[in-house]
Amino acid sequence: MFGKGNKPSPIDSLIGVGTTIEGNISFVGGLRIDGHVKGNVKATGSKPGTLVVSELAKVEGEIDVAHVVVNGTVAGPIRATEYVELLPKARVTGDVAYKSIEVHVGAIVMGRLLYENPQKNEKVVEFKPASGASD
Repeated sequence: MFGKGNKPSPIDSLIGVGTTIEGNISFVGGLRIDGHVKGNVKATGSKPGTLVVSELAKVEGEIDVAHVVVNGTVAGPIRATEYVELLPKARVTGDVAYKSIEVHVGAIVMGRLLYENPQKNEKVVEFKPASGASD
């Protein structure tokens, strides 16, 4: 599930089944959602955050994290700076932006899959084509 160097954060927090949160959530480390969130979910801090949306969970809002595993329902865009894993019962209504993605049979995305290029290294020098080249 996780490639070398993509070590996910351990799950530090849980939003349990039967719990509904209305409002934006910012977290550090790892978060598992088993309940219902009406708001944006964003990982903060210096280390990459991990979000798990379980089979029973529903998120209505934007997700912006490094690592995300979805097996529930997301109504809103997902942006993962490292990777996205969509498990068989994932239902996503919105665009999914990713650096690396794994989609299991049965997962549904009603939106676009958008590959995000790693940022260019500022030390790379681009050369211009030689002038006077024949057409």
